[in-house]
Amino acid sequence: MKQAEQMPAMSESALVEVLSSSLYPGAAHNSVVMVLAYCQAAHLDPMLKPVHIVPIWNKDAKKMQDTVMPGIGLYRIQAARTGQYAGISDPEYGPPITAKLAGVDVTYPEWCRVTVKRQMSNGLVAEFTANERWLENYATASKDSAAPNAMWKRRAFAQLAKCAEAQALRKAFPEVGSAPTADEMEGRAFEETVRDVTQSQPAQVEPEALPEYPDELLKENAIKWQPLIDSGRTSPEHLIATINSKYTLSPAQIETITNLKALDGDAA
Repeated sequence: MKQAEQMPAMSESALVEVLSSSLYPGAAHNSVVMVLAYCQAAHLDPMLKPVHIVPIWNKDAKKMQDTVMPGIGLYRIQAARTGQYAGISDPEYGPPITAKLAGVDVTYPEWCRVTVKRQMSNGLVAEFTANERWLENYATASKDSAAPNAMWKRRAFAQLAKCAEAQALRKAFPEVGSAPTADEMEGRAFEETVRDVTQSQPAQVEPEALPEYPDELLKENAIKWQPLIDSGRTSPEHLIATINSKYTLSPAQIETITNLKALDGDAA
C-alpha cells in the first residue's frame, strides 16, 4: 500500500479549519461549511478551490449573504474532462472608455469577446462565442454606489475576460452547468440574479411538441452515464434537463436516470 493511502482521513471539522485558515481566510465558519458541503455533493476536491464564497446583497433580508459559486477554473476543468475541449481564443476587446462612475475615474473596455471550440462527435470543431459588456458585468464597491470595486477598477480588462470566457464555456459545454461564476456575481443582488436568469432563458418548446425519448437509447446511454456520475462530471438532474430540451421523458425514464446515482451504493 502506498504511503498516501495509509494516511488517516481528515475529519470534517479539521478540514473546515484548514480551509478557513488557508484557502478562505476571514470567511465565516458557516460559509466554509457550505463550501465543503457543495464540494462533497458535486464530488469536488475542496483543496483545489473549485468554488468561491461571494457576498451577495439579499434585498429581502436587507443584508449581504455569503453564497457559494463556481470559479472559472471549475468550468475549465469540467470542459477539459469531456475530452472535446478544442481550445479557446485570446480575448478580443472593444474600444477603451474612460468615464467617471460615482466620482471615480475608470478606464474599461466597452466589450470583450471570447470563443471556445468544441470537437463534436462527427469530428467537426464548432465555435461558441460570447460577447460581454463591461457596464453590464462590473462589480460595484457597495450596493449604494455605482463606482467599481478595487478589483474591477484595477483589472478592468482581465475581469471582463473571465465573464466572457465563462459565458462561452456554458454555450460550448452546457453540461458544466448554468450557474454563474463568482466573477460574474460579485457585487450583484439576488433580485438581479433572478431577473437576469429569467431574461436570458430561450423560449421553451411545449413538451407535447417534442418526440418521446426512446427506451432503447436510454438503456444504451445509461451505461455511459454511470461513470460520469460516479466521477462527478455530471449529475442525473443535469442529464434530465439536457434531454428534456430535445425529447419528452416519461416518469419512468426520469426515475431510471435519477436512480443512476444510487447504483454504486446498491451494489456495495
